Amino acid sequence: MKRPAACLALLLLAWLSAARAAEIENASPPIGPLGPAGAPATAFPKPARPVAGIVADQWSTEEARDRYGEAEQAIRFLGIHPGMTVADIGAGRGYYTVRVARAVGAAGRVIAEDVVPNYLAQLRQRVTREHLANVALDLGEPHDPRLPRRSVDLVLMVHMYHEVAQPYGLLYNLLPAPRESARVAVIDLEQPTGEHGTPRQLLRCEFRALGFHETRWRWLHDKNEYIAVFEPPVRAISPEQIKPCK
Repeated sequence: MKRPAACLALLLLAWLSAARAAEIENASPPIGPLGPAGAPATAFPKPARPVAGIVADQWSTEEARDRYGEAEQAIRFLGIHPGMTVADIGAGRGYYTVRVARAVGAAGRVIAEDVVPNYLAQLRQRVTREHLANVALDLGEPHDPRLPRRSVDLVLMVHMYHEVAQPYGLLYNLLPAPRESARVAVIDLEQPTGEHGTPRQLLRCEFRALGFHETRWRWLHDKNEYIAVFEPPVRAISPEQIKPCK
């Protein structure tokens, strides 16, 4: 038979464990859409090209990507600095989320968006574990990132554009989110969308269909991976005016 003191100690330990779990839960960013819903997917023309399936929450290991300095090159090229707000669309496991969060500092913010709840749940654990208080999680839709209006200085899409089933809807519903002088950057491979890449000419065509203007471009690593930067249009066209790329 256990002594009263031992029972009290066990109860206290259980209470402390529950309190700590609640503290961690409350400190973790909530998962849900941050902004209102935009135009429905049915309002937009379908892309005349294959759409790659979502097969994993990362396209390569973080160790391999760090060996050739992928994130370091991209952050420097894009001029990411303290105080910025960056949306990481299709954040997955959070390779860019955690690195950009450190680059923007305590005065900045990263909105990590994904359409797969399980990916966000795992990223939430990582954000909490690495004590990144400047990260918010956003559950979007395939055609709508659900970002708050005028909330971001940079939108980052890394190795995910070829998986977007409704690119015209995504770009259209993205337009309310950028602040003045904001940019949209895409990192992808120079290969067909069905092979988990996006040819640059196709990318430019689909962005131009919404009125985006490409401002910068460069190769990353081995002349197969590129980064392209676009400026949002001053005035958005209506979904009916969008002419899909052939």
